[in-house]
Amino acid sequence: MKAIRILTVLTWTAAILICSVPHLSSAANAQQSNVLDELDPFSPDIDAQLEKIDRHYQSTTNKSAWIDRLRARATPEQNSSGCFRGSCKVYAHVRKSDQKLYLSVDGNPYAEWLVSTGAVGHTTPDFDRHPNGRIYDQYTSSTFPGGNWKGLGNMPYAVFIEGGFAVHGTSAGNFKYLGRTASHGCVRVHPDNGFIFNRLVRENGARNVWIQID
Repeated sequence: MKAIRILTVLTWTAAILICSVPHLSSAANAQQSNVLDELDPFSPDIDAQLEKIDRHYQSTTNKSAWIDRLRARATPEQNSSGCFRGSCKVYAHVRKSDQKLYLSVDGNPYAEWLVSTGAVGHTTPDFDRHPNGRIYDQYTSSTFPGGNWKGLGNMPYAVFIEGGFAVHGTSAGNFKYLGRTASHGCVRVHPDNGFIFNRLVRENGARNVWIQID
């Protein structure tokens, strides 16, 4: 009888291990999976979402969500500074075919960064304009609480181009995807690079910055 009880215990232990391993594996795989940014720039109510986020950002940071308000699509004739692409103080050219951002300052090459633009079904649109002036240092996601970069959320240092489309940093779990399409439509960069671009925009103003995506 004692031998039977021991055999029974071993059998149940083996069964528990067999059932548990796939579960643990699935959890690990889920943690490694690509985390799409919470903000969906293609959402039909994106403007209302952004205005709500603006209010929250301003109330929690005591900073404005805007540096300039450039709502119209800018052209050389329409913008007040007269700069266009490489003639602007800061020029960021995102080439989707390369999954890279080429950054120039004062007409000189400054940096070259790997990016992730929109994945299949979320393709990042082409842009050729100033950023619109909305800018955040932090965006804290409630949907993906694990997607957080040093307390700044999963979209740190966001520089908005138009509507919900932005150039922003991403969380550590997504670093491995930089260099290939993976986002919800925005342009992801490493948060250290996001900080650099964010500060260049803050220091020079949206009217002196140009973003081209093609």
